[in-house]
Amino acid sequence: MLSRYKTLYKSGCKEIEIKRSKFIGYARQINSEKDAIKFIEEIRSKHRQATHNVYAYVFGERDEIQRYSDDGEPSGTGGIPVLNVIKMEGLKNTAVVVTRYFGGILLGAGGLARAYGKSAKAAIDDAVIVEKILFRKISIIIEYTLLGIVQNDLIKNEYFIKSIDYTDKVKINVYIEEGKKDYFIEHIKNLTKANLILKEDNNLYLYKKGEKYLE
Repeated sequence: MLSRYKTLYKSGCKEIEIKRSKFIGYARQINSEKDAIKFIEEIRSKHRQATHNVYAYVFGERDEIQRYSDDGEPSGTGGIPVLNVIKMEGLKNTAVVVTRYFGGILLGAGGLARAYGKSAKAAIDDAVIVEKILFRKISIIIEYTLLGIVQNDLIKNEYFIKSIDYTDKVKINVYIEEGKKDYFIEHIKNLTKANLILKEDNNLYLYKKGEKYLE
């Protein structure tokens, strides 16, 4: 399980026109190769009358699955340019389909490759590139007398405080990057002189765009 990688936050769709041909790019994060195939079939079904539905996708921790199709366009002018855009953006687990409605003007091999690459990039930008980071949810249970020192430390060190529950004790729920978990636990124990209860929850992925975290 990768600790962090770049992928897409949501589904993207963008339409461009080049010399009367209409190119509609679709981009989506995928969770398996089966997911990619289903996505491609959805777009094909939606655009049954299209001249071409070119696609490419990348999946796996080491990008071990890479597939593409020119769908009838001259060899190397559709699928490879789309795949190259995915790889140049450094994206993992990503599928892109570009639908083309021919407008009557031939673009030539170079023109086709540029058009498909441009459409793929537009769809990816619309889907929003993010970092997907593996976190662990940790609950810190302390007495009220320790709330100020712990909360200030979390804020100062820019830890992601998910929520704070106030009952007979204070329960601070934080998301910690999996790779920093052991250091964090040791740090909090030292800060509170071990006067706390720590509870670890399951791993989960969060998205990061710039300095902002997204669930």
